Amino acid sequence: MKWSYFPRNQRITNDLLNVIDVFNRNNNHINSSEHKLKSDEVLHSIANGLEEIGYSVEKSKRDEDKIKMPVLYGECGKPSLNFEADAFNPSNNIVIEVEAGRAVTNYQFLKDFFESCCMDDADYLCIAVRLLYRKNDDYKKVCEFFDAMYASNKFSIPLKGILIIGY
Repeated sequence: MKWSYFPRNQRITNDLLNVIDVFNRNNNHINSSEHKLKSDEVLHSIANGLEEIGYSVEKSKRDEDKIKMPVLYGECGKPSLNFEADAFNPSNNIVIEVEAGRAVTNYQFLKDFFESCCMDDADYLCIAVRLLYRKNDDYKKVCEFFDAMYASNKFSIPLKGILIIGY
């Protein structure tokens, strides 16, 4: 397992270190060099550990089991647009997205980034991707993207930090 925190000039928070610990404790079950799990299977493997540290975790693809994050509000302050997260901790405003095969090939990590930037309560984003997918180093490619984005200094990023985990 590997991880990188952005921006690189800031120290990672203890709350995010706790997320890394959950992934580490489950590495034998989710390691992408040994297992070819779907993202939902990885999320299921780490769900109990995340719940133990205060996260709500998506239980299934049924509407009532999804984690809905408000983006826009309509009449009487009722959310009129929500994006979904795989897991969320309301005490530290960390959104977690777990990806597998589509992380880089379909640029799912960019969609995760965009959506978390729009979420009202999101301060931090954690994206977990496979270390290797079809002989491609997905973790490295995602980290290179965020390195370039932060180094270019051309974007105003509304998140306090982004954690990339390679499992």
